[in-house]
Amino acid sequence: MKKTLALLGLLLFTSPVYAGGLVTKHATSVQLTVDAAKTTASRIGSSFTISGSNIDTTDGSTAGTVSAGTITSGIYAPGTIAATQDTAGAAFSFSQSYTQGDAVPTSAPTVGTVGNLSSQTSYTAGTAGSLAGTVTSAGVLTVTAGGAGSSAIGQFVSEITVID
Repeated sequence: MKKTLALLGLLLFTSPVYAGGLVTKHATSVQLTVDAAKTTASRIGSSFTISGSNIDTTDGSTAGTVSAGTITSGIYAPGTIAATQDTAGAAFSFSQSYTQGDAVPTSAPTVGTVGNLSSQTSYTAGTAGSLAGTVTSAGVLTVTAGGAGSSAIGQFVSEITVID
């Protein structure tokens, strides 16, 4: 009897056994894309700089000035600038720089053509060609390459979770 009570006492101090489990998830996918045609462009503006020392400038009518110039179709055109040395025989410096900007476009560029902008890149549309992708009910995936400007991505994801 004492042995039975001792055995029963030991059983009371033990913890029950919990059966853990596994959870699995599987996902298969295919992504097919064909690039669209596009054009990127940047328009630059006009710039004009003038600098110097020991000189006088004139725009032809007013001494000591720089012409305001004119703007036509978004393009700045500086006026004529004349520079004369202040002191004959003395050191002097004179610098003038002009960058002509792009005219303001009157319409959007047509894909594949070059417009009137300084920095322009045009991309033609991709072609599907033989582009294909399938996923079977068994999770088997296949992808077939397409033409230029296309992509096929096949993905299989397996997730295993252990439950304590």
